[in-house]
Amino acid sequence: MTAIKPIQNSEKSKKQQVEEMFDSISKRYDFLNHFLSLGIDKGWRKKAIAKLKPHHPQILLDVATGTADLALEALTLNPAKIIGVDLSEGMLSMGRKKIEEKRKSQIIELHKGDSEKLLYENDYFDACTVGFGVRNFENLELGLSEIYRVLKPGAKLVVLEFSKPTSFPIKQLYNFYFQTILPVWGRFISKDNAAYTYLPESVKHFPDGEKFIQVLNKIGFKSADCQTLTFGICSIYTGVK
Repeated sequence: MTAIKPIQNSEKSKKQQVEEMFDSISKRYDFLNHFLSLGIDKGWRKKAIAKLKPHHPQILLDVATGTADLALEALTLNPAKIIGVDLSEGMLSMGRKKIEEKRKSQIIELHKGDSEKLLYENDYFDACTVGFGVRNFENLELGLSEIYRVLKPGAKLVVLEFSKPTSFPIKQLYNFYFQTILPVWGRFISKDNAAYTYLPESVKHFPDGEKFIQVLNKIGFKSADCQTLTFGICSIYTGVK
């Protein structure tokens, strides 16, 4: 099984650490997300959801939904139901407020849950999205296997995740920003010492690009593909059950 490096040396599991970390930054998460990405993340989400438009999914699962940004973007697909799942109750609470403000509670439901133990029946969802969440899975292959299980045959998975640029000078600028600027601003605004140190570390250890496609293939996804965005800073991965 593929396991992504834990946040820090601790007796707590990675799941526990991730849950506590996101609970602690949940109230500032959206601001930090847009601020530290210069707002580019909004366009990334639109492109990710656009991958599902030809499929017209009616029941959609959003794993690691966080504050529900990707679930809200998925409303453009006109689905009957969107179910978002996340470990962090703090993040879910912020997401529910946004959903209520947009009066979309009848379409989007947010549940506290574990990506590696999804409480849904086999072959249930028409599509699944994961936005900046797979690198937080304690066991990557187990989480993806659970997603595969709950998808209907022919259903599509769309994963939006940070990746590592390889071309000069983007690689050097990216590394400087991610390892120097982002942790400082993240700590200053969020008041959490671990969260924005963990972000570059989790990206560094995530098997991006062709390596992640190989994992998708191993799980059983067909037509696995990767589209890089913004000079390779982010990638959209797709696969079909």
